[in-house]
Amino acid sequence: MIASVDPIICAKCCRHEHRRLPFHKISKWNGSFFEETSLTKIELEIHLGHDGLPCPVLENAHEWEDMDEPVYEPSYDRSAIPELPFLHGKECTTVVDKSGVHSLIIRYCKCPNACTPDKQLFAIGMFPASFSQPKSAFTFSVLDGFLLDNLECGTSAMNYYSKLRRMTSSIFPHSVPDRYRELMRVGRQWRQLKLLKWNGFAHDRKQPESGELALFCPARPKDTADDPEWIYARSLVMDGNFKAEHLHPTRPEDEVWLTDGLCFMVTRDKYKAHLAGANEHVQMSECNNHRAVNQANASRHKLEATGIGGCACARHGCFVPHSIVDFQKGERQMNMDYALCHALSHHTNGLTRALTFYDINCQYNKHFRRRVNESPYMSIPAGMEIVPGIGLWHVHGHQDKCYVRYASTFITGAARIDGEIMETLWAPLNIISPSARGMSTPHRQECLDYQMNDSNFMKMIRMSGFLCRKYREAVKGVSKSTAAFQKLHDAADPTIVEKWEEQDRQAQIRRLADPSAMDVFDVQLQKAPTRKQQELALLARVGRGGGNAQWGAATWIASGITIEELQISLLMDIRRLGKHPTETQHLEIGRRRTKLQSRIDEFTIAAVNHLGEDFDLDDDIRDMEVEFIDDSEQEVDAVTDSEHDSHEDPRCMVFRPENVMIPLPSNIGIHRCTELGVGHLVGQEIALREGQANDTLQAIRVLLADKAVLFRTTVRPAKSQAKVTRAWTQVHSVERVIRLQTMIYSKCQAQLSNLQAHALLEKYLRMEKSHLKASAAVADPNARGQRNSTLPWFWSLDVQGDSISNDWMNECE
Repeated sequence: MIASVDPIICAKCCRHEHRRLPFHKISKWNGSFFEETSLTKIELEIHLGHDGLPCPVLENAHEWEDMDEPVYEPSYDRSAIPELPFLHGKECTTVVDKSGVHSLIIRYCKCPNACTPDKQLFAIGMFPASFSQPKSAFTFSVLDGFLLDNLECGTSAMNYYSKLRRMTSSIFPHSVPDRYRELMRVGRQWRQLKLLKWNGFAHDRKQPESGELALFCPARPKDTADDPEWIYARSLVMDGNFKAEHLHPTRPEDEVWLTDGLCFMVTRDKYKAHLAGANEHVQMSECNNHRAVNQANASRHKLEATGIGGCACARHGCFVPHSIVDFQKGERQMNMDYALCHALSHHTNGLTRALTFYDINCQYNKHFRRRVNESPYMSIPAGMEIVPGIGLWHVHGHQDKCYVRYASTFITGAARIDGEIMETLWAPLNIISPSARGMSTPHRQECLDYQMNDSNFMKMIRMSGFLCRKYREAVKGVSKSTAAFQKLHDAADPTIVEKWEEQDRQAQIRRLADPSAMDVFDVQLQKAPTRKQQELALLARVGRGGGNAQWGAATWIASGITIEELQISLLMDIRRLGKHPTETQHLEIGRRRTKLQSRIDEFTIAAVNHLGEDFDLDDDIRDMEVEFIDDSEQEVDAVTDSEHDSHEDPRCMVFRPENVMIPLPSNIGIHRCTELGVGHLVGQEIALREGQANDTLQAIRVLLADKAVLFRTTVRPAKSQAKVTRAWTQVHSVERVIRLQTMIYSKCQAQLSNLQAHALLEKYLRMEKSHLKASAAVADPNARGQRNSTLPWFWSLDVQGDSISNDWMNECE
C-alpha cells in the first residue's frame, strides 16, 4: 500500500496519479508503519515528448541503459534518498526542485524528429546542468525561487542549496547530492535568459548593445529635439559605495563573461584602457573633510575592487544603465568621470542640459571638462550644458559659500534634491555584497546588475502612485507658497524687487563660468560681533582718543568677565562633586581656588586705577548669584551651599573665591558708577557683554548640533554595550559644556539688566530649559519632518535682533 497524503492507493495507481507530479513525497507500508519513500523506488518513469506517454520508438527497450554500470539495489529502504545513479538497471537524473532534491527516471523521446535531450527538459520546465549529456537538472520554479531569495533576502547560492538539502533530508542532509556548483552556473545562465527575454532579445539573434539589458526610469526626459528650458533636463546624482568590495579572482583564466557591459556595470576592457591612460589629479579639498576626497587613494592589496560608484536619476532614484564602475583604490575622479560620461550619453539625444549632484561637486566639477578632453574613452554629448549642484543633505559639510553656489535651492528648475537618494539604493546591494565579495569577477557583476535592475523595476511599478501622491501634495503646497510669496512681493519696494530680479538673472547666466556669482544669494551683512571684536573696537577707539575712554579699561573689564566665567565653571564643578568627594577631587578644587583668588586679587588691585581709591566705600560685600539650568536628569542632583558645606573638607573652607562679587560696573551699579565719575565704563561693559552673549549663544548652537549628530551617528548605531557606554559618555560631556555656556549666558543677561541695557535685552531673551533640546532641525535644517517645527529664538538671533534695520529686512526677504 502506498500513501501520498490521502487516500491510500496501490503502487500502480500511485504511479499513474503522479505522472505529472513527480516531486510529491509518498510513504509506503512496510508491515508495521508508513515509511517515507520516493516515487522512483516504485518505478515511476517520466516520459518526454509524448504528453507523458512512452515513446513508441523505445517500446520496452531502455536504449540509454549502460549495463556495465553497477546496479543500485539497496538492501533496505532509507527515509533519506541519496543520489541514485542507477535503480533497477535504469539511469536516474538528479532533479533539484523547490521542494528538495530528487532522483528521477527520465526517458527521452527517440523519434527521428525529436529534439535533443536538453531541449526536451526545457519543454517540461527543467534547466539541464549540461547541454550534451544532462545528468542533473533544475526546475524553473527553483531557479526563480533562488533569484527571488537572493534579491529580497540576500541569500547566497550556498545557503539556498543547504536549505534544499535539509528539506530533502533533515536527518542526513550531507547524504543528499551536492549540486551547489551546478546551481551557481545555472543560476547565472538563468539570470541572463531572464534579462534577454524581458528586453526583447528572446526570439531573434540581435546582439544587445551596452546597457540594453537594463531598465531605466520611465519618467526621465529622453531623446527630444525640442528642449524647452529645464523641462527636459536630465538630473543625476553621483555617489560611491565602499561595502561592495571584491577579492582578486583565484583563476581568472576560467572566467566566462555573459553580460559584460550590457546592464549597469561598464564594459570591462574599455574601462581598463581608460584607467591605464588616465592621470589622477590630486587636489586638496577646500571644504570640510569628505569621504570621497579623503579615501581617494585608499588601497587594499587583497582587493581587486574597493567598492563601486555610479549615477542614478536624482528625482526617482533609478540606476543609470552602463554607468556603474569599480574602484581600484578609492573614489577617484578618474572613476567617477567615466561613470558620469556614460550616464550623460545614455538616451540623451537632443537634451541640452544635465544637472549633476555630488557631495564634493564644488571640487570635482572644477576641471571635469579638461579631464574628459584628455581621455579618448570619454565624451560628453555635443551642446550639453552640465550644471553642478550639491544635495541639501550634503551642504552642511561644506563652507558657507558652497551653499548658495551649489545647493539645489538656488538652481532654476532643480527643485529640492536631498542628495542622499543613492544611499537608499546601496542598502539592498550591501546585503548581497558579502556573498559577492569572493565570487568570480563576471559572476559578481551579474549579481550586482540583476540587483540594480530589480531596484529599477520596483521603482517603475510603484512610480505612478508615488507621483500622483506627490502631485497632490505639490498642488496644495503651491497654493500656500504662492500666497506667501505674493504677500512678500506686494510688501517689498518695487525698485528693490526689480534689482533682485536682475541680480538673479545675472547670477544664473554667470553661474557656470563663475560660481561666485551666486554669492548674491548669501547674507551680505557681517555676523554678530564677538567679545574679542568688541574689545578690539574699544581699544581702537581709545587709540583715536574718542569719548571719555580710559587706557586699559576695556581690557580690565574683559579680564573681569573672564574671572566671572571661571567662577561659574568652578561653582558648576563643585556642585557635581556629590556628597562624598575624594581627596584628589578636594585637592583639585583647592588648587583651582588658589589660582582664581590670585586673579581676583590682581583684578581688585587694578580696579583702583579705573574706579578710584574709594570705589568700595559703603559697598556691601555680597556673594555672586548664579542661575543654574540643568537640562539633563541623568546628572547628579544639585545641592545647596549649606548641604555642600556639610560634606566639604574643612581645610578647603577657609576661602571660597567662586562666590566673591568682583567690582565690575554691573556689580556696583550705574548709580554708584555715576557717583564715582566712571559712567563711561558702563557703555564699555555693555559692548563687551554683547560680545559675550554672542559668543555663548554661538557655542550653544554648535554644541546642540554636535549633540544631535552624536545621537544620530554614534548612539543609535551602537550595538554592543561598550559602544553604547562610550557614546553616552560623549553625549554627557557635551551636555555639561552646554550647561556651562547656558549659565554664563544667564549671568551675562542678568548683568545687562543691571546695566539697564534695555535695547539689548529685547534681543537677548531669557534662556529656558526647553530651549536646550537637540533635534534633527538643529543638526540639519534641511531634514525632513520639520515643516511644522519651530526652533528656539536664538537660532535666528541675528535676523531677529536686527529686524529694525532696513538692510537686515532686505537680506531676510
